[in-house]
Amino acid sequence: TSEKRNDDPLAFGSHPDFLTIAPDGPLEQISIQQMRLVKERAPMKPLRGNWRVFLIDGMERANLQAANSLLKTLEEPPSHLVLVMTARNAYDLLPTIRSRSVTLNLGRLDAADMRAFLGSRGLDNAERRLAMAEGAPGVAVGIDFETYDRRRTAMLTLLRVAAGLEQFGAWMKHSDSIAARKTEKLELYLEVLYSLLEDTLRLLHGAPAGRNADIQRDLEGLSARVSFEWVRKTTVRVDELVELARRNIQKSIALDAIAASGL
Repeated sequence: TSEKRNDDPLAFGSHPDFLTIAPDGPLEQISIQQMRLVKERAPMKPLRGNWRVFLIDGMERANLQAANSLLKTLEEPPSHLVLVMTARNAYDLLPTIRSRSVTLNLGRLDAADMRAFLGSRGLDNAERRLAMAEGAPGVAVGIDFETYDRRRTAMLTLLRVAAGLEQFGAWMKHSDSIAARKTEKLELYLEVLYSLLEDTLRLLHGAPAGRNADIQRDLEGLSARVSFEWVRKTTVRVDELVELARRNIQKSIALDAIAASGL
């Protein structure tokens, strides 16, 4: 209602002095057009208070052109502007952006606070969301289990092939499906790969699986076949793909290389 909008304009996105920029489009990137909007609105004086606050959510998803466009605003910000940028990893940002920013590392919520948060939202699969989010409320809310499970099934098959537990042909059907999904970024699959490798490492050292506890038995089969050195080398290969992903390498070819590493 109009009364609620007036009482809490931030919650409804109607506050004139608060602007939110988030990844958009099929590739879920922050674009040069969005950064131009920031540059255009930055000089405008606040209407209701002493400050204008711009929130750029997921700054690590800005393409190079967009990131460079923001530098001018960071170098000479108006005195009334507070620019807040979020990133899962500060080192995914350009060094020039990091050097012009004050870094605040936010801690994760403990299990009790997360359960209370999930209960207040009435979300389904609360315990699985709790395990996967690892203390991040925003992650817990945004999990799409169907999409995640599809990617995870593909990445688990990839690791099983690389470990010699399955034939290369088992991976190829997933490789073809991934290649056909042209709007899905390689990084989305690599995030799942990292989580599977992390849980495999946990099992190697006698700890229970974390984010993928619901498939612990499958991961136990993998961990029984591999060694710490195998996990380390595979993680290094995934690290290399993170760099290649920024150069728009073809997803299926990049992932094929990991599957073929065990042949």
